[in-house]
Amino acid sequence: MNSYRIALNFEDGVTRFVDCSANEKVLDAAFRHRINLPMDCSDGVCGTCKCKAESGAYDLGDDYIEDALTGDEAAEGLVLTCQMVPRSDCVISVPVPSSACKTGTAAFQATVAQVGPFGDAAYELVLDVADTAPVFLPGQYVNIGVPGSGQHRSYSFSSMPGAQRMSFMIKQVPDGLMSTWLGTAQSGQMLEMTGPLGSFYLRSVTRPLLFLAGGTGLAPFLSMLEVLAMHGTSQPVHLVYGVTRDQDLVMVDRLEAYAARISCFTFSTCVADPQTTHPRQGYVTQHLAPEVLHSGNVDVYLCGPPPMVEAVQKHFKAEGIAPASFHYEKFTPNLAVVS
Repeated sequence: MNSYRIALNFEDGVTRFVDCSANEKVLDAAFRHRINLPMDCSDGVCGTCKCKAESGAYDLGDDYIEDALTGDEAAEGLVLTCQMVPRSDCVISVPVPSSACKTGTAAFQATVAQVGPFGDAAYELVLDVADTAPVFLPGQYVNIGVPGSGQHRSYSFSSMPGAQRMSFMIKQVPDGLMSTWLGTAQSGQMLEMTGPLGSFYLRSVTRPLLFLAGGTGLAPFLSMLEVLAMHGTSQPVHLVYGVTRDQDLVMVDRLEAYAARISCFTFSTCVADPQTTHPRQGYVTQHLAPEVLHSGNVDVYLCGPPPMVEAVQKHFKAEGIAPASFHYEKFTPNLAVVS
């Protein structure tokens, strides 16, 4: 019997995955996994279980009333989980915190496989994980405990969801807690992890994509590109990768490899330092050609520090650009904010 993997992404950014059997309703599958999705009637009458299907194929049947789910709502991707029967893997946004559904973040362990420095710009942390480690959506992040500190730091996955090795692109911060530990980390060391987390993830690709990465904000896009390379897409995808200094421009060879694997993927890079030798000096907003904006018929994904996110928002407003959708993640060394 077929079964489908359903990602439930809660309002607080927590994501839990459940397996839904063929002809099983999502609400029933969630309850079977001890996740109490909102529900009053379970008969398609009250509308309490209404959620948003971000991706995937499904049937809703006709056993619900118009007051519970209107035709316009169904056309926009809203679903009643008490009636929804998946026909493929799906991602569902649940409009309540995970705590309201008696669930929360998963805790797991990982082992350091290798730590690779990129000069004084960044580290790549590669971890071995067990088959039981939680799956994540491309673009999400996880909390990693810093050994011996009692504290954690949040980092986006740069690896393919479901792989037995997880990787992360981590900015080198002088005297930073994680940076200091990475400088002495040894293979085989155990790390405590919690997650996955975040509402910044790749949705169904139905129109052109524009990826905007600032510094180590490139990490989630590497995960997204791996998914696009594995599953394919006919939509054009363009990435603009901006950094502060020449030496911060790392992993460009990986972008070149993705450009070779994904026929519709292109990218450009820029460096903000006025003294740069790079051919494109300036900020990301100065290198957004009209053809990558598709007159607004584009889904924009942005990951970078708060000033970059705010600059892009102001640029779009000033230029009268209204993307079909705009998803972003702001990050500082200790905090991530998604929208």
